[in-house]
Amino acid sequence: MSPKPHRVLLDRVSGYADEAAAYMRRRRASRRPFARLYYSGGRAKDHATDSDAGGELFVAAGRLIEVAGKRGASERPSQSLRERAKREH
Repeated sequence: MSPKPHRVLLDRVSGYADEAAAYMRRRRASRRPFARLYYSGGRAKDHATDSDAGGELFVAAGRLIEVAGKRGASERPSQSLRERAKREH
């Protein structure tokens, strides 16, 4: 007796989902934070968090995020880009 058609499709989709979940688990386990610098010539260099340059870059980035978060509502634009576009057209 052959399996019902929807069962074959369900098994195939489940197999793909299982493979995708396993891939994401492996990727998450191996993923580590890093800082990437881009230079004017188009060259880029990655710095791990445990390196001296990487540690300094993460501290500087943290400070920038902190300063940006302290910006008051009065410094932010009063209208979103979408609202401006609606008014102009």
